[in-house]
Amino acid sequence: MRQYHKLVRDRIPEIIEADGKSCICETLSDEDYISLLDRKLNEELAEYQESKSLEELADLLEVMQAVVKARGWTLEELEQVRADKAAKRGGGQFS
Repeated sequence: MRQYHKLVRDRIPEIIEADGKSCICETLSDEDYISLLDRKLNEELAEYQESKSLEELADLLEVMQAVVKARGWTLEELEQVRADKAAKRGGGQFS
């Protein structure tokens, strides 16, 4: 049996079981969840850097959104911080 100790999308266990396999899932403490989200963020960034695909960039964004929520922030707060920084320093165009 293969073992993976990592975060997966919420439907992955269902997909594994539909394929006739079994999996064991664990509910994590907030601290462990955030730690694994940070690790997943690095993993998704590396995958994007290798592929340069829009799909991997979407995965990276999804993990970023999960990090925001897990740390008790809102996506609106994130957008406000981004907008404030853009107003002060410019935004969207890097040189």
